[in-house]
Amino acid sequence: MRRGLRAVLATRQGWKVCGEARAGAEAVDLVKRLKPDILVMDISMPETNGFEALRQIHAFDPNIGILMLTMHDSEPMLRDAIEARARAYILKSDPENRLIGAVEALRASRAFFSSSISEVIRRSYIKGAAGAQPGRQAPSPLTPRQREVLKLLASGKSNKEVANKLGISVRTAETHRQQIMARLKVRTMSELVLFAVRNHLIEV
Repeated sequence: MRRGLRAVLATRQGWKVCGEARAGAEAVDLVKRLKPDILVMDISMPETNGFEALRQIHAFDPNIGILMLTMHDSEPMLRDAIEARARAYILKSDPENRLIGAVEALRASRAFFSSSISEVIRRSYIKGAAGAQPGRQAPSPLTPRQREVLKLLASGKSNKEVANKLGISVRTAETHRQQIMARLKVRTMSELVLFAVRNHLIEV
């Protein structure tokens, strides 16, 4: 699998595969030593699993672009990946151009999720909505500005980065974030990202 990934990635002009790891702990050590711009990580790894390795890596370098490449297409796995700060999530069964597209998105500081994952989230939402109790209030619609802020947040931008991008104060960006989460009735960043994926507000 690693040989195949290297063969695909190394053919892109300007890209360099600077290292490979067989286990989670080794991946953490290599990131600290090589300081790559982008990391492609599996969930199932020996010694230290992908999620725990990602948490350690993000603590060391919060700006690294993390791509989760896995066979798992469940919403709970995606939630865990988002909580571990992955900004791209694709399946091993996806075509080669999805891998390239995900890396390109990360290079441009954008999030990227497999279209297969987007469909899993959509089906899960429809199932949950069908089983909702009568009279349950639907999320309030977002304003155009709030949708703009949501897209940036779901792509992994901090409140400060959102503020700089939109030319607003950090406090205003924080207020937008709080209002968005209140309107969508979500409590965590993973739920916010899932909403963005489900509604195609970020790249799939």
